[in-house]
Amino acid sequence: MQNEETRPVHLHRIDAAQNMRRFYMLAIQPTLFGGASVIRNWGRIGSSGQTMMETFDGQEDANTALSRLERTKRARGYRDVRCTD
Repeated sequence: MQNEETRPVHLHRIDAAQNMRRFYMLAIQPTLFGGASVIRNWGRIGSSGQTMMETFDGQEDANTALSRLERTKRARGYRDVRCTD
């Protein structure tokens, strides 16, 4: 069960003037050895993008890294995904 602090984050940055349609996803997954990994996936909307995994010794360190990355992306103009359903 995930708490609010470790929820997956899905962000978009769309700027038609610059032909920019990007996504950025962040999630935390536990490792087999008691640590936690921050999984990042980013790229152009409609593509599979690139993925990077960074492993930490503890859940707290992973939460801190995820929060820092999320703040950085939001400062660069990324916003929450709006559902169109």
